[in-house]
Amino acid sequence: MDLGLKGRNALVLGASKGLGRAVAKELLDEGARVAICARTAAALEQTAREIGATALVCDLAKPGAATELVGRATAALGAPDIVVVNTGGPPTAPFDELTIEQWRAAFDNLFMSAVEIVRAVLPAMREKKWGRVLFVTSIAAKEPINRFALSNSLRAGIHGLINTLSKEEGANGITFNALMPGYTLTERLADAKLDLEKVSQAIPARRIGRPEEFAALAAFLASDRASYITGQAVACDGGALWSI
Repeated sequence: MDLGLKGRNALVLGASKGLGRAVAKELLDEGARVAICARTAAALEQTAREIGATALVCDLAKPGAATELVGRATAALGAPDIVVVNTGGPPTAPFDELTIEQWRAAFDNLFMSAVEIVRAVLPAMREKKWGRVLFVTSIAAKEPINRFALSNSLRAGIHGLINTLSKEEGANGITFNALMPGYTLTERLADAKLDLEKVSQAIPARRIGRPEEFAALAAFLASDRASYITGQAVACDGGALWSI
């Protein structure tokens, strides 16, 4: 299936490893030109060499960094047609154990960096009358997970932003969608030190997801074929969500 991504410019955040890396590679395999971003230069540059992307080191938690990043991506490849906002997960803890400073830091990292990225890419997308903005969130945004107070709260807010933007920019040919990963075989899952066999038994598919499965969904939503899908939060979770 030709997804129509050949020659498109893509910017994938948080792409030195895990889901971001998988999405970047899938877009490259589909013929897009891809710039990838992360905070750690060594890991980012290694990934860029391995998959054939352009590396742009950036710490999105810093004010103004997202706008600067879009400018650098535009200079390197051209204005982004596709943006994948993947900021990683905040600390996990019950509400009572989180400080006000942690709430503010998570808000800036998860929410305000996304707002700034969208503000930076919209003008060129409006001019082209074409754009795809994908937000990597979590199934926690739809069904809160124990000890995930920050993610449960802020990612749900991102879904509200996505739906709002889909209404305002639909006539400009720009789509906004969230991708909600479930339990997927990434470094972050390994760091959580979960009993994966036990977790698998709670998933209808009876297994943990693979990053390339998530990346295939992202590539489709970034494509011409998905031009009528916007304002949605789509799960890639093996059926783990219980809600309709």
